[in-house]
Amino acid sequence: MAFFSKPSYSTIVYQKKDIPKGLWSKCPLSGEIIYHKDLEKNLMVVPGSGYHFPINARARIHALLDEGSFVEEDQDVRPVDPLAFAANGAAYAMKIEENRRKTKENDAFVSGTGRLQGIPVCLGVMDFRFLGGSLGSVVGEKIARAAERSCERRMPLIVVSSSGGARMHEGILSLMQMAKTSAAIGRLSDAGVPYISVLTNPTTGGVTASFATLGDLILAEPGALIGFAGPRVIKETLQQDLPEGFQTAEFLLEAGLIDQIVPRPLMRERIGLFLRVYGKLLANG
Repeated sequence: MAFFSKPSYSTIVYQKKDIPKGLWSKCPLSGEIIYHKDLEKNLMVVPGSGYHFPINARARIHALLDEGSFVEEDQDVRPVDPLAFAANGAAYAMKIEENRRKTKENDAFVSGTGRLQGIPVCLGVMDFRFLGGSLGSVVGEKIARAAERSCERRMPLIVVSSSGGARMHEGILSLMQMAKTSAAIGRLSDAGVPYISVLTNPTTGGVTASFATLGDLILAEPGALIGFAGPRVIKETLQQDLPEGFQTAEFLLEAGLIDQIVPRPLMRERIGLFLRVYGKLLANG
């Protein structure tokens, strides 16, 4: 006979709470965990480390222009598949539709007119989500049209770049956009209308080799990767180690390729200051 009896324990069942996804984000630089709403209020820039998360074209437009002032242009210009291109079994036409559904955009460039601190401007923004922000015939056409509008209306042009380069799916038609956009920016320069180029992470390939580096004022976000070919390709070609920070905005500022590095929360203010100074210079002859 047992002297002690084993006590019986009651079982308490805890129901696991479902924590919604997307509430928190982790900074790739510092490892800091940030509440996503706070991150959004700071335009997706981590307050502590200054790391810039990517944002889409619509968010960029909202951050730069006065509320409610943006009027979109050329939104119905859409890409076609003249080469019937296919790679790894995936047709270009299918990729276009897939990216349209994903981004709710017709291509990788959104353009129009609006006001920045009360100043009328033409604005175009690349969206990296759409096929890596690649430069195709539609993107080139919309940039050229934006430059033409800017010239006709005597309104400063601002283009925000974020791109992996030329769109291989369109072959030579894509490469032609480098000359097309550069010529359009050249005509704008001849007319004496200012062009501000904003380089974000990443800005590479044919975009860097054309309109992105032709600005009267070239600004870049901190830490942005900017270059023509990637560091790995250049290293293998030259067969030598590259300088520390090669192809970052900070490296290119020292080399004189860009004029200023401006954090995203200050970009609107900095562009507004430049436009006001430019306006006064024109007024004073």
